[in-house]
This record gives sequence, C-alpha cells and structure tokens, in this order.
Amino acid sequence: MPELPPVDDLPEALPVSKPSIQLVWIIPLLAAVLGGWLAVKTVLETGPTITLTFLTAEGLEAGKTKVRFKDVDIGEVKTIAIAPDRSKIILTAQFTKEAESFLVKDTRFWVVRPRFSGGQVSGVGTLLSGSYIALDVGTSDQRERHYTGLEVAPILTDKLPGRQFMLEAQDMGSLDIGSPIYFRHILVGEVIAHELDPNGRDVHIRFFVHAPYDQYVTLATRFWNASGFDITLDSGGMKLETQSLTSILAGGVAFETPPDLLGSERAEPGFKFPLHKNRATAMKTLNGEPEIFELYFSDSLRGLLPGAPVEFRGIPIGEVLSVDVTFNRKSQWFDFPVRVAIYREQLDTRHKTDETARLSDRERNTLLNNMIARGLRAQLRSGNLLTGQLYVSLDFIPDAPKITMDWNRSPLQLPTAPGTVEELQQSVAKILRKVDKIPLEDIGKNTRDTLATLNASAQSLDKLLKRLEGEVAPESTAAIADLRKTLAGLQKSVGSDSPLQQDLRQTLRETTRAVQSVRSLADTLDREPEALLRGKTDD
Repeated sequence: MPELPPVDDLPEALPVSKPSIQLVWIIPLLAAVLGGWLAVKTVLETGPTITLTFLTAEGLEAGKTKVRFKDVDIGEVKTIAIAPDRSKIILTAQFTKEAESFLVKDTRFWVVRPRFSGGQVSGVGTLLSGSYIALDVGTSDQRERHYTGLEVAPILTDKLPGRQFMLEAQDMGSLDIGSPIYFRHILVGEVIAHELDPNGRDVHIRFFVHAPYDQYVTLATRFWNASGFDITLDSGGMKLETQSLTSILAGGVAFETPPDLLGSERAEPGFKFPLHKNRATAMKTLNGEPEIFELYFSDSLRGLLPGAPVEFRGIPIGEVLSVDVTFNRKSQWFDFPVRVAIYREQLDTRHKTDETARLSDRERNTLLNNMIARGLRAQLRSGNLLTGQLYVSLDFIPDAPKITMDWNRSPLQLPTAPGTVEELQQSVAKILRKVDKIPLEDIGKNTRDTLATLNASAQSLDKLLKRLEGEVAPESTAAIADLRKTLAGLQKSVGSDSPLQQDLRQTLRETTRAVQSVRSLADTLDREPEALLRGKTDD
C-alpha cells in the first residue's frame, strides 16, 4: 500500500460563495412584475361599470353591442341577463375611463334602432352596423351606476337654446313624439314626450320650442291641434284649414297669441297650456270668469247648438253652453231654457275718469239695469243661410216693453225678443194670410169670362178682316191705280220742259219789266212832282 502523506501536508479545503438567486429565475420575476404593472394599469385605466334595464334586448349582443356618445365608442355591453321577475332585461356595460364623468344621475340611455315616428326617420345606419346604445349626458353632479333605459329615443339630446312647455289635452289624437310645432306655418319645435295624467282623464304633452321662437310663447298664447284637415261648419259658414302636408300625415300643434294680447308676459319654462281642438275654438276663448245667464225664446231653437257665439253689437262676449227643454208644472207647459256664458270683461267697461279702475259688481248690475231699460234684448239670428246655424245677439230694440231684472234668481234671466228669423216667418205668414183672403175663385171665373169675350171679339174681327179683304181690297186697288195716273200727268205738267213752265217763266219776266217801269215812274215823280201835270221835260 502506498504511504499516505502526513496530515499536515494535505491541502486545506476553502468554501466557495454562490449567488442566492439563480439567473434562471430572473425572467419569471420580470414577467411577474410586468404583469402586475399591466394589471394595475388596466385597473387604473378601466372605466366604471353600470347596469341598464330595458324591456327587451332586441338587437343587443353581449361583447358586441357598443355604447356611443356622438358616434364615438365609450363602452361595451358585457353581459345580458333576465331580471328575476322576468319583466325586463338587465345588462352590464363597461365604460372607458374618460367616460366616467358622463355617468351622472340625469344621464339618459336608449337603444338606437331604425324608427319612424312623427314624420321623422332615425337609426337608418343601424340596418348595416347593428343596434347600439346611445346616451345623453345630464347636468347633475351626483354619480349614478344603475339606470333605467328609455324605450323611445328622446327628440332632444343636446342642450339646444329654447324652452320646454306642457300641454293638457283630453286625448293624444294623431300626435306622437316628434310631431311638429308650428307658429304662423313655420316649424319652430316638436313634441318630445307625453304621459297620461294620474286622474286618467287628461294627457300631458311636453314640447320644445327652439330659440328665438320661444319668445313668442306668452301667458296669453293659444295652442290647438293642427293635425289633418280642420273643417268647420258653423254659423260663420264652412272653413277649411291645415298647417302643412307633414301635419296632415303625422299630426302637429300650432300656436298664436290674439292681437289684443300681444303684450302679455312671457311664459316660464314648464308652463301648462290647454290644447284646443282647432284654431276657431282656441282664438275665441274668452278671458275672465264667465257669468251664467238663462234665456227663454219663443222662436224655434233649431240650428242653435252649444258653442254658438253670443255677440253684443257684433262683438263676441260669450258662448252658448246648453239648449234644453223642461216641463213647467206651474204653467203645465214646456220651457226651452238656453244657458249662455257671458264674459263681462270682454266689454272692457271702465270709469271714464279713471281708465285703470274697472266697474264693481254693483256698478255693473246698475249698468245692466240701465241697458235693459233702454231696450237690451237677446235675439236669435241666422249666422249662415246655407247651414241654418243660429247665434245669440244682444242688441237694443226701440219701443221694447219694460222688464225688471230679478237679481234673486240664479242663474240670472235676460229678457228676449223675437229674432229676425221669427220676424221673417211672421211676415211671410201675414203675406200668406192676405193672399188667402184674395177671392181667387171669383177672379178666376171673371178671368175665364173675360177670356171668352175676348175670344168672341177676336173671331168677329177675323171675319171683318176677311170681308174687307174680299170686298174692299179690289176697289182700293183700282183707286190706287187712278191716283198713280193722276200723279203721273201732274208730274208731266209741272216738269221743267213743260209748256206751263215756259209760260210761267215768260210771265215772270214781263212782270219784272213792269215792276221796273213802275219803279222808274215813282223815281221821276219823286224828283219832279209837277211832271204829272205838265208832262215829262226834256233832259
């Protein structure tokens, strides 16, 4: 065996230091750090998530349907689920970080689909690109993450200059969201929403009027339904009105302020106006509180309808409310009360000394008593002979019988007088009675006798003419022939070359010479009177 070296001669082992982390772990560590940084960045850049509820998910797809604002993608629908009560769908939408400020309490969401309403077509581009969710950013400062989407796209999605108002109507008619609003046949706004009143009897319609036309909406402005054709057949005749072709097809609303109320105060946003059926009804709406009166006419009430005007000397001051018939137990006969509403403020009665102070009720009653004492009476008059419509006219009738008003009666009763139609009927009746008194049979008999006598006379005259033609005519012809011969001989005798004419001319020449001789003798005797005794002297 080989001899081992001494222990002291053996080399000493020294420890070698090694790195705590091997190089192989550097790459995973860097990847983890990078992943964490990306995760943090993604979390920091990821926008908020909201939930939206709609009645239906038509056209919506998770992971595909975008949320857009002004046609810019700001979010995406992540999930779509059905609510537990199955009445609606709930979708989750993820937004970008930049869109976080859009999600306030009054922000509105709706689904953009192809839609035709109110004469407007929208969402045509979605036929190729598919439906998407649009939003209108609100003005609130309060954040919100849960929204109920609109089932109908709003008309106004931008902060346009103008004002919103309300209309109260009995029904919608042909109006719809997007229906136009007209002022003097100019399109100035549109209907933006409608809802049924909680009472179930009225409909509230919200509409928007663009600036600068909103300044023409005052507290005295009248609104009416301008849908389709407005054909009115009343005491004023037949009228046909329409605003435009769009209003005929899709409906519309028009407004106007009466000329005498143009200086009224501007209406505040949200002010509620009544919606009238047509322009005639809207413009004849009277101001102030009406006073109810009853009228009892002896005329026929045919042609008098509720809504007919009540006029004072041609000025509208009210309208007919009802035409009725009642049985009077006291008189055992029928009464025909006509109830009318009269707006006394339309008369605009004021003190002459102070034009700002109106008459009090007591002074108005005194004035009404004086007017009745002077012959104020209510009459039925024909507004149109073609339609036969009647209206009530208040006018002064001379020599009218005196009547005292009963101020304890409710409603008050105004005195009446026969109308023009009744007077015309009475005049015609008088004429017919006079015609009836004429002895037409005797006149007819005498006329027949006279005609018979005239016939006999005509026959006698005819016979006489025939006799004259047979007897007198030949002799007359011969006399006429002799007369012609005589005239022909006379013409020959007095002709220019006849002997009579020649002898007459010779005689005239001789007479001329004799006259000259007598004139010469007269001149001689004038100069020499003695020549008559001693003769002519020699010259």
